[in-house]
Amino acid sequence: MRSIKFAVYGLGPIGSLIVKYGLERSWMELVAAFDIDPLKVGRDVGEVVGLDEKVGVIVEKNVKEVLDKTRPDIVLHATGSYLDKIYTQILDAVKVGADIISTCETLSYPYYRYPEISKKLDEEAKKNSSTILGTGINPGFLLDLLPAVMTTPCLKVEKIIARRIIDASKRRESFRKKIGLGLDKKMFDEKIKSGEITAHVGYAESVCLISHALRLKLDSVKEYQEAIIAEKEIELGGIKINSGKVRGVRGFGIGLKNGEEIVKIEFTAAVGIEEEFEEIIIEGLPKLVWRNLNGTPGDTATVAVVLNYVPVVLESEPGLKIITQLKPPSYCTYFEQ
Repeated sequence: MRSIKFAVYGLGPIGSLIVKYGLERSWMELVAAFDIDPLKVGRDVGEVVGLDEKVGVIVEKNVKEVLDKTRPDIVLHATGSYLDKIYTQILDAVKVGADIISTCETLSYPYYRYPEISKKLDEEAKKNSSTILGTGINPGFLLDLLPAVMTTPCLKVEKIIARRIIDASKRRESFRKKIGLGLDKKMFDEKIKSGEITAHVGYAESVCLISHALRLKLDSVKEYQEAIIAEKEIELGGIKINSGKVRGVRGFGIGLKNGEEIVKIEFTAAVGIEEEFEEIIIEGLPKLVWRNLNGTPGDTATVAVVLNYVPVVLESEPGLKIITQLKPPSYCTYFEQ
């Protein structure tokens, strides 16, 4: 059985975990790792991501040259949320004939924000016999693929509601920063508008993925998010939030048809919430309700989704794909190509 050669592009929190857990899969062989951080470049990737031993792969910044030399079967990419900022990185992989799975949220349904870039990526992927997929835990599974699959036993579907509530005090520092913890509301709004912080990205993409799966032909898609303000001082998980400051974010993605909401996505990340959970409600025949009372750990779950899509992507036809065009993934113990 030949090992699948993979490269990891971006060694932040998610990329580092992709390296770690990818190496645990006996059928996957790491051949390259990329980052622009001068403190990481030139070092063994095992050392960079915190493994106990060296891997024998040096972190590089010269992506094109190393990809051309190593020729990975697939590149696992985790550098940014907005496709217009990172699509040239995607093309780096495509042009050597590698498949690519990216955690870029807006790549999960790229046609919504970036139709022209999507067209170019699809053309280049087909020309180079490459497959491109954007996915993760959210968007990519919890608030889109899972609700869509849950409609399978339904004879009628009138509305889908999917919500996720997470405790921001349990999340890494970079996540806390991107949702604006501790800021005043004015500063939060300014930073969101300027793009300095993003909070959650992918409300509309999740709505569009559900719409694509169910062939809903929505009239319009809306998304918005807002700061959650602390009504009293909160000290939790090593975080102190003063009264009147931002303690989290709440956002929505809404799909409208004939003036009615038929898809609604809700996401809340905050300090001081009572419980973490995910919930999906299918209003239809029959009505279905699913609830995960434990909450899903976002980082490791994102990495799991990426790794579990590797066999699916390797077996798919070339082109720019979305998750609702591919067979559903699952955990697998081995893969033969």
